[in-house]
Amino acid sequence: MSEPLKIESLDHEGRGVAHRADGKTVFVDGALTGELVEASSYRKKDSYEQAQVTRIVRPSAYRVTPRCAWFGTCGGCTHQHLDESAQVAAKQRVLEDCFAHIGKLKPETMLPPVHGPTWGYRRKARLSVRNVPKKGGVLVGFHERRSSYVADMLGCQVLPEKVGRLLPELRRLVSELSIRDRLPQIELAMGDTVIVLVLRILEPLSPDDEAVVRAFADTHGIQIWLQPKGPDTAHPFHPPDGPRLAYTLPEFRLEFPFKPTEFTQVNHDVNRMLVRRAMGMLNARPGERIADFFCGLGNFSLPIARGGARVSGYEGSMALVGRALENARLNGLADLCEFRMMDLFTLSAPELKALGRFDKWLVDPPRDGAIELVKAIEEDTAPARIVYVSCSPSTLARDAAVLVHTKGYRLKAAGVANMFPHTAHVESIALFERS
Repeated sequence: MSEPLKIESLDHEGRGVAHRADGKTVFVDGALTGELVEASSYRKKDSYEQAQVTRIVRPSAYRVTPRCAWFGTCGGCTHQHLDESAQVAAKQRVLEDCFAHIGKLKPETMLPPVHGPTWGYRRKARLSVRNVPKKGGVLVGFHERRSSYVADMLGCQVLPEKVGRLLPELRRLVSELSIRDRLPQIELAMGDTVIVLVLRILEPLSPDDEAVVRAFADTHGIQIWLQPKGPDTAHPFHPPDGPRLAYTLPEFRLEFPFKPTEFTQVNHDVNRMLVRRAMGMLNARPGERIADFFCGLGNFSLPIARGGARVSGYEGSMALVGRALENARLNGLADLCEFRMMDLFTLSAPELKALGRFDKWLVDPPRDGAIELVKAIEEDTAPARIVYVSCSPSTLARDAAVLVHTKGYRLKAAGVANMFPHTAHVESIALFERS
């Protein structure tokens, strides 16, 4: 038996980091900072190992009992064994470490974390479906940790309570369908008042299947959509004329209808607080011209316009550009908004210059970040202020290094938003100002 490992820290994926006596790094699933653990390696490389805790010799004071019975098997959550406040503190340290090691910089101010409810928060999710006779039939849920198998789970604590309790009913529903082997995924999308489940079907439903699905929707008060091919093919099935799926930002008197396959933030409560913080940092004024890069369906564009600024939104998806335009019209802001499709991952300095000068920017890219956008900034296109919302602290730090060390900005403030409690996912926001 190998000697116990002392966990020194958590890495960016939430794994415990330890070193063997020979200096080799070991990443330990399920271990927490400060613990002494025994672990079994499941992957060995020359410079590191990946392992799983087998026994906790000395537990952390922040270790708690996971609420979910399937935690450890299901891969949907990785941190339910860590106290909620300690989870947020760990994410703040990840952000600080990325700035220090990748960006070679430090924010002038670290902001207090943004966080909301930690259970039942997940308003969007993709549940895998498999018919596994050896396990009793149809399984519906997230993948098992480090596996492509579907976890054998009967509930979920991070899904809204009504949906979490529906998992056994969804298993029964699929098992009654003739296409049970041709239905690989169920996607959840929940607005403020409407729940939609999108069935990804590889073959059409039979008439008997249709009757079963209609009865399920009626019984549970949800909408069922069908998706025969790509996301654009998703369409309402039953009820065919139900109320629209939408979320709101009450503070800004805004409503955002959306299709269930379109991107929206998973955590509506934290999104509201994140928008409020972003608007405070941006401090948009009437008459200013502001760019919203990676604008999506207008989640930040419309609150900016509500304050009287003129907004130009840029997005790589034509469908989302159309949705943003519709939402601007719905909320009476079409006169202050314009939206255009643009590939922001290949943007050049001349292309940026052609957009005209903006007073301020809001940037909210996917995990790849916005490196080409920030590299394209020149003296005559540099906004006075940039608010950068990020779902990847490493790419934020990389882009921040260019803004600070090359483009003449100061990193005035940064902080995390706990968009995905009980996971290692780090959402963050940063404010840059021209020196």
